[in-house]
Amino acid sequence: MAGETVDSVEMLRRLVAFDTTSRNSNLALIEYVREYLGGHGVSSKLVPSEDGKKANLFATVGPDVEGGVVLSGHTDVVPVDGQPWDTDPWTLTLRDGKYHGRGTCDMKAFYAIALARLPEFRKAKLRRPIHFALSYDEEVGCVGAHALAARMAVEVPRPRAIIIGEPTMMTVVHAHKGAQIYVTRFTGFEAHSSMTHLGVSAIHFAGEFVHWLNRVQDELDAKAPRDSEFMPAAATFNVGTIVGGTAGNILARECEVLWGYRELPGRPIDELGERAQKWLREELLPKMKAKHPAAAIDTVLRSSTPAFSPEGNDEAKALAGSWSGSNTVGSVVYGTEAGIFKKTLGVPTVVCGPGDIAQAHQPNEYILASQIEACEGFMSRMLEWACRE
Repeated sequence: MAGETVDSVEMLRRLVAFDTTSRNSNLALIEYVREYLGGHGVSSKLVPSEDGKKANLFATVGPDVEGGVVLSGHTDVVPVDGQPWDTDPWTLTLRDGKYHGRGTCDMKAFYAIALARLPEFRKAKLRRPIHFALSYDEEVGCVGAHALAARMAVEVPRPRAIIIGEPTMMTVVHAHKGAQIYVTRFTGFEAHSSMTHLGVSAIHFAGEFVHWLNRVQDELDAKAPRDSEFMPAAATFNVGTIVGGTAGNILARECEVLWGYRELPGRPIDELGERAQKWLREELLPKMKAKHPAAAIDTVLRSSTPAFSPEGNDEAKALAGSWSGSNTVGSVVYGTEAGIFKKTLGVPTVVCGPGDIAQAHQPNEYILASQIEACEGFMSRMLEWACRE
């Protein structure tokens, strides 16, 4: 692979071919990128997961000085299970100006385009460095980005801007909500369904918790600011899965609820979670124990993604706007790794990348050929800046 040159589409084809669904390892993709970088004389560093089955990667092209730009993307994708795909999700397929494949939009195209430009980056007389940052497990709660950002904060000269290449149709995003995901396990006491006074149905009490979340949501909606740039304007709860019970004539001994919320920037990210756990502990659990002392409620925080606030991002907004040619600056309600990088490195950050977020996680996911071209223009203008600064 020494010195290999490929265009953006070919690089995207190669990256899409790696099934990096979050439940799988991403090491094959990371090793490919590492070999490709090494073939062009660029060394890279790995930040592995605790079990060694996954890894982040970061690398620098250009001088070892401050003031560069970080190009950041996540390597994992969401499952295709049960989705009605018309093409092989792991084979890049062009149809009517759209490149289909899992991860084309969310979000392999951004760093595929950047990697394809590596030979140009290497030949150019860079005065400011260009940093690559690839993470694992963004889709399941931005798991890998924390360690990646922490290592880069220590080992990479302070950048001038960080670009998170999530799909924004190449417009500039300067804020988004944060997210907390929890698992709450309700433990009841089994009894025959005709003898409900002898047992505790974990499912029934889990249902009370879901009802309480709905009441809190109504409260938050009523207090939401009318001039919010977010839609929905308020923090929002979601119950993702409920699993429990063994049969129709038995009170369920266990029920597990996967739930979470998206909180606004400027609000404590853990406040709603603490409020929910307080209600579970002080209001619901005593009712369960009154029916049987063996009842229990246990809650575990599965993941936390900090909100991304607009303050302090002006320099990154100006740079990304000039490179993308977009005059649009806005916010989104979905989460990214932007808040993690900004908080850890203390550097102006924006989200800006090719593709439409409406295509993310969808069957027949695609990115428009025109968006690839737009991102290539972004990289060209960024390169001119890096040589001029």
